[in-house]
Amino acid sequence: MLQHILLVAAREFRQIAMTRSFWFTLLILPAAFAFGPVFSRFLDKSDTETVMLVDQSGGTAGAALRQRILLDEQRATLDALARYVRRHDLQKAAPTALWAQPERWFSDADVARFAADGGAERARAAIARISREDAEGFKAPEPGYRIVEAPAAVARAAPDAIDTALEPVLRPGDKAQARPVDYVVLVPRDFGASPAVRLWANGVPRASFVAKLQTVLTQELRARYLAANGLSPQAAAAAGTIAPAIRVTTPPEGSGRERVVIRSILPLACAYILMMSLVLSGSWMLQGTVEERSNKLLETVLACVSPNELMYGKLVGTVAIGLSMIVTWAACGAFAAYATHGTIAELIRPALAPVSSPGSVAAILYFFTAGYVMVSMLFLVIGAMSDSMRDAQGYLTPVILVIMMPFTLLVQAVLRGAGGIGVEVLTWIPLYTPFTVLARLGSGIPTWEVLGSGVTLAAFIVLEVWLLGRVFRASLLAGGGRRSLGQIASLMRRADA
Repeated sequence: MLQHILLVAAREFRQIAMTRSFWFTLLILPAAFAFGPVFSRFLDKSDTETVMLVDQSGGTAGAALRQRILLDEQRATLDALARYVRRHDLQKAAPTALWAQPERWFSDADVARFAADGGAERARAAIARISREDAEGFKAPEPGYRIVEAPAAVARAAPDAIDTALEPVLRPGDKAQARPVDYVVLVPRDFGASPAVRLWANGVPRASFVAKLQTVLTQELRARYLAANGLSPQAAAAAGTIAPAIRVTTPPEGSGRERVVIRSILPLACAYILMMSLVLSGSWMLQGTVEERSNKLLETVLACVSPNELMYGKLVGTVAIGLSMIVTWAACGAFAAYATHGTIAELIRPALAPVSSPGSVAAILYFFTAGYVMVSMLFLVIGAMSDSMRDAQGYLTPVILVIMMPFTLLVQAVLRGAGGIGVEVLTWIPLYTPFTVLARLGSGIPTWEVLGSGVTLAAFIVLEVWLLGRVFRASLLAGGGRRSLGQIASLMRRADA
């Protein structure tokens, strides 16, 4: 019997593996890993916005704005560098450097010191002494703003002529090669006596930019007010910069809300890949079974093997096809995480750590395989009951909708870190158990639920194969139209089916 099952399984595997759609599906994920970073360089649009500062009030306000923009850009670089160094354990490259310190919030003084010490380029040089590959792997974040110099005509323009002078800067025209400036900030000559400041924007300005502008100019106004009321310019400037020294404690990387997202990436990806690969491999098996029925090949096959051997062989062959796809995709993902550098590697590598324990790996393998057997059995019976693909679609569409319907809600609940009664209920419904348990492995699921739902799923699969096996055997050579639910239930109750 086992030999016949393996022969049918090998035939089913070979039949599906010879199709072009199988190879296209198998290679689409490796192609995405290989060409995704290349294509992103051509498709990504820069989010850097250009800022033109026009200070007609003496220069101090414009200088303060320039310093604030540059400091914030350096802070983003320093923060990204510190996270990169902790992720790759590179602190020994310069133990006393700011970017080698434990998780912290970097103050303006810290950022100014980082920039004075050479910034990211100096850090790369230090890292290169212990790992040139890691030094080249760090990419500084794209700056949010880039300051451009104001043309002389704009800097000297009178208040009633400034709009005309800015026209070619904000709207250079279709034939011009220059990119339009995103923001123009004008600090007028009477700033201090009047709080009025003008801002031109190409579109709706970022709220963060307006807040930055307001904070810096408020400090400048206060300093000028104090100086006008008898305080020395130095004391007035110092008073304008007085601010509380807030010491911020942040959770380590991979903790807090970030922990939920990072830990959920791989489990959610497993649940999604399980669903997609089930639909694909199940549809291939379904199409093959329908073609065998329509071409009268089943009679020839059943002359050599029993209906049970045919059923188990097709089931094993389909599961083997699905698992071969998963193994290929997992190998490509591991290669992208550990043998390459770049955005994809930085995303996958931390996501693998939380689910790398033996228990998590065993749970993923078990629920993956069990989910495949459970849903493949449904596809197998649909193929046995259908005389054509049109008949099969009538059964298949509601089945796929029932399986996929809760998936979107499940993903949203897991990413929010919310359990809730809905997720608990889905865990114990065998049709949804594989997807729900896989999705919950990252955010946390009690061990007793994993074991209990696993046993329940195994019992359900045994019952499913027993009952649907009767429907499969009774439908192999039967003709006629689509069966009703009552007829299918009747076949399940027939012990001689």
